[in-house]
Amino acid sequence: MYNPRRRRTQIWRRWRRLCSRLLSVLGFPLQHLKPHTLPGSKKKQSFGAIKASLAKTEVALLRIGTRGSPLALAQAHETRDKLMASHPELAEEGAIEIVAIKTTRDKILSQPLADIGGKGWFTKEIDEALINGDINIAVISMKDVPTYLPEKKILPCNLKREDVRDAFISLSASSLAELPAGSVVGIASLRRKSQILHRYPSLKVEDNFRGNVQTRLRKLNEGVVQATLLALAGLRRLSMTENVTSTLSIDEMLPAVAQGAIGIACRSDDEKMANYLASLNHEETRLAVSCERAFLETLDGSCRTPIAGYASKDKDCNCIFKGLVASPDGTRVLETSRKGSYHFEDMVSMGKDAGKELLSRAGPGFFDS
Repeated sequence: MYNPRRRRTQIWRRWRRLCSRLLSVLGFPLQHLKPHTLPGSKKKQSFGAIKASLAKTEVALLRIGTRGSPLALAQAHETRDKLMASHPELAEEGAIEIVAIKTTRDKILSQPLADIGGKGWFTKEIDEALINGDINIAVISMKDVPTYLPEKKILPCNLKREDVRDAFISLSASSLAELPAGSVVGIASLRRKSQILHRYPSLKVEDNFRGNVQTRLRKLNEGVVQATLLALAGLRRLSMTENVTSTLSIDEMLPAVAQGAIGIACRSDDEKMANYLASLNHEETRLAVSCERAFLETLDGSCRTPIAGYASKDKDCNCIFKGLVASPDGTRVLETSRKGSYHFEDMVSMGKDAGKELLSRAGPGFFDS
């Protein structure tokens, strides 16, 4: 519905920004100008007052923190666009600022992730910026988020989940099964390594194949490896699906816990941001992610543990959960599944119960092989 008052406010703000830019270009010292009557005002106002008012509008109302990789920035921009569409005050120019934060994960590329501290290091610097108030919200890939959250941080929002499957990319074969014995597959997760070696023990796996999507594709084109696996969700968000050779089924490669889901965090005492995020939350995704993370937490999983889990809704609106743990070398893989109602308490219970079952079946020393 047309709102005359809101329209006048929008026109006034745009006029104010235009004046600021024009005066800046002309080099006029604002304090030397005579008072002027502003559109819509009932009394005269000095340009000094205008300057003070303009300074306030130049400060972003909301600062989004994210890693600086192309994929992370794409996710931050997706979040920004959704916020702008849902909240008119955030649609104003300069109301939202995206802040790229370099994390330990980005700084150390010469070692496998498991050797530099696991998932907690994926978000450490972003968490610190959030808690310190340098940013208002943080946009994170949910599969990078540890099962514990720092004090004063909450994660109330998940955007609608993308395709959870892994993409196979190769210049010489159409699938993992077609790769000749001895072919090298570049990956950066033990989850993918263990499942590849379990099904295709004749292949070799380079498990420190790190870097952003563009870097990994460049290495593939240079012949460093014969194939690689990447999350299809990331390729879609980057509009790079033309690189996909084939897509692996859930049965062939069970995805990482929370793969394809974007999480948005804020401070626990920031009610305003929590309300903004509530408007973006996709509840079906949040429940599925909660189920999978309950499974992961029960197993006390980390980057040193090959774990996979996926919760989805079937045609009857029930939750179907599949979980997997493996030895790092892929010689042993244990799987389980659950079915229940698609409600938070039941789904969290399913995830925990599946985790307890696999812990019992695995026994001591399972992950030491």
